[in-house]
Amino acid sequence: MPNITIEMLAGRGIEQRRKFAEAVTSAAVDILKVRAESVRIRYDEHGKEDYAKGGVLGTDL
Repeated sequence: MPNITIEMLAGRGIEQRRKFAEAVTSAAVDILKVRAESVRIRYDEHGKEDYAKGGVLGTDL
């Protein structure tokens, strides 16, 4: 069973998460030849203060 972790900035709505989960599941079914019921998706959301790019915190970009 595929376990897929999605890392993204916090703030996306439930409908966006729902549609994304459906699309990722569909891709896993088509490419990996698994049943949709076996695909697990976990969202790891982080705030802008949790990331830095080029040594600068996301909150400061």
